[in-house]
Amino acid sequence: MTNKVFFTLFIAGINLIYAQQQDLTKYVNPIIGTEKMGHTFPGATVPFGSVQLSPETDNVPYSINHKYNPKTYDYCSGYRYEDKTIIGFSHTHFNGVGHSDLGDFLIMPTVGQLQLNPGTIEDTKTGYRSHFSHENEQAEAGYYKVKLDDYNILAEMTATTRVGFHQYTFPKSTNSHIIFDLNSTIYNYDDKNTWTYVKVINDTLVTGYRQTRGWARNRTVYFAMTFSKPFKNYGQKNEEQNLDYKGFWRKWNENENFPLIEGKKIKMYFDFDTNQNEKIKIKFAISPVSQKNALQNLQTEIPNWNFEEVRKQAKENWNKELNRIQINASENDKVNFYTAMYHTFINPTTYMDVNGEYKGLDQEVHQANGFVNYTTFSLWDTYRALHPFFNLIQPSRNNDIVKSMLKHYDQNPIKMLPIWSHYANENWCMSGYHSVSVLADAIVKGIYTGDVNQALDACIVTSNKRDYEGIGEYIDKGYIAAENNSTSVSNTLEYAFDDWSIAQIAKKLNKMDVYDEYIKRSENWKNNYDTSIGFMRPKLANGTFKKDFDVLDTHGQGFIEGNSWNYSFFVPQNPNELIKVMGGKKKFASKLDELFNMHLPNQYFENTEDITKEGIIGGYVHGNEPAHHVAYLYNWVNQPWKTQEKIRMILEMQYKPTPDGLGGNDDTGQMSAWYIFSALGFYPVQQGSDSYAIGSPLVDKAVMNLENGKQFIIEVENQSKKNVYIQKIELNGKKYDFYNLKHQDITNGGKIKFFMGSKPNR
Repeated sequence: MTNKVFFTLFIAGINLIYAQQQDLTKYVNPIIGTEKMGHTFPGATVPFGSVQLSPETDNVPYSINHKYNPKTYDYCSGYRYEDKTIIGFSHTHFNGVGHSDLGDFLIMPTVGQLQLNPGTIEDTKTGYRSHFSHENEQAEAGYYKVKLDDYNILAEMTATTRVGFHQYTFPKSTNSHIIFDLNSTIYNYDDKNTWTYVKVINDTLVTGYRQTRGWARNRTVYFAMTFSKPFKNYGQKNEEQNLDYKGFWRKWNENENFPLIEGKKIKMYFDFDTNQNEKIKIKFAISPVSQKNALQNLQTEIPNWNFEEVRKQAKENWNKELNRIQINASENDKVNFYTAMYHTFINPTTYMDVNGEYKGLDQEVHQANGFVNYTTFSLWDTYRALHPFFNLIQPSRNNDIVKSMLKHYDQNPIKMLPIWSHYANENWCMSGYHSVSVLADAIVKGIYTGDVNQALDACIVTSNKRDYEGIGEYIDKGYIAAENNSTSVSNTLEYAFDDWSIAQIAKKLNKMDVYDEYIKRSENWKNNYDTSIGFMRPKLANGTFKKDFDVLDTHGQGFIEGNSWNYSFFVPQNPNELIKVMGGKKKFASKLDELFNMHLPNQYFENTEDITKEGIIGGYVHGNEPAHHVAYLYNWVNQPWKTQEKIRMILEMQYKPTPDGLGGNDDTGQMSAWYIFSALGFYPVQQGSDSYAIGSPLVDKAVMNLENGKQFIIEVENQSKKNVYIQKIELNGKKYDFYNLKHQDITNGGKIKFFMGSKPNR
């Protein structure tokens, strides 16, 4: 660890002690977002942990007869609040995604007849699954508990960064089992597991690995599992069928008490005798590198069997992170706020072992020197608010995240920065090359401590990959032809914003030739703006606009996860020019009004997986990200009071302290980061700039405990549900007449005070 990093963390520690750390975990409710489309998970994890130990309520196949099964989308996180049964507890999960993978190493305790299949919801006796009730379920930051009704087993779990800790309280039985299903996975299909290896070392220790081909098409996770009590028997079932060649392993009975197990569809069991209320504990560590490293992770992070001590430490780790911002607000608002912080601090996830080793995109083992390596980059979502939030409240960590992205670039044979990556794999999901915006925001704000020239070079190379999703055509024509790409308009718009981000890095380095080139590229959005209708529109290769076009439709119109009504406002790099081409401030404001007040017929979103009806206000779609900045654009047309009323409306309508409290996927923290910024009273409309647009604060007071040892205090006078309009702002005791806030105004420490009222201050 460098002296600079150590000093920063030392100051941060002093600052949090000075702030009188509170127990803020009591306001975290991991159940929020587990119903409908939030796709969050309720299980145990620690901040940015590699392990997310959580229940799974069903194992829906990704495809039926080789056709996509829409029901699988309900199980992106493995858990669905609406369900009444649990099939087990696995160790890796995404938070709030709209596609999925993971669900590694499912464990399920049972009693009675041994079952090695999950069975069905309709009849749990056909498998190892169990009924459960939410009345007997408890989810906290770093802890999860549920009663498995079919077996009268109490299941508890907590975690460290790389280890999941299970505790199962059994009834008296001579027929107790721990099921270990290595075939179970999220977004599962027959060929997803490519290989599984298990080695039983003794009657309490098992190690191995699993290789999968899914969203990450070449992923290997190693494990080490140890039991608090010796098992009396163990065995396995390999469900592979019609193998042409089995070799001479037939000489052994591999199904019972055989220590070397290999195959594609392995399910194991471990048998125990248990007394009434006897606890069997399991420590389960994972590693991206090796079984040896997994065992070292286990022994280092949890050297004892004290479950309550580990649970307590997980809670303390969460409190340390949550206390970076201390707020005064209503109880419900505190629950929403700190659950949002909890969700923002799940991803990205730590991707290295305790010895600093990790596997790169080149499938080689690398050593992280002087930084923590991270993975799980959902960048189409998180560049907007999550990473800017980290630059304010987790700058050292975001510095490491940027370094991890650049290592991704170095190790990537294709030589591109991450698009959507996890577990040493790039899955290429969504549009844009938004890692460049994350880099720009960190560089402009002075967060990144590495070689900025090398970072700029990586951005430039990424932006010029001509054979990737229309980039060559975009460079040549200034747009992507509709007949060549189904998301041609959104790709053009997002590339244009990313190019503006690259220009900001070049400007920082005084490379004005690069700046001029990318500023020009950032104006390419104009090529898809049809002045005759006032909307972004697909353009054909011959330069004419597509004739059959519906501004309300989200399918087949050239956009991804949005329609033209929402995407037509996506020019955050230059709102003033967009306002100009749309006819000036008055017309622009009227168009914003229409977006929020219009009626969007059900036909335009009823087949959209990512959001629910509750995620839409008028025609504004908050459940997806492209319009997350739009409510703040009233500031650019001298109507900030409309920004204020819209922000407070969105905060109240889109975020609730209930299982269905999110109107769309949380998207690894982006939805939650929007809430945090907006509740505090400002938002990063332009990632890569040094300013934030002011909205309408929801909190009564907030103290931001910054890593540099300073505090930025937000005070709100006359706060209420009706008093959403700012009457006056004071910054450090002086009247502040602007509706943007500089990054340095926050990081220098000080106080901003909002005076609120029930009527617009025009």
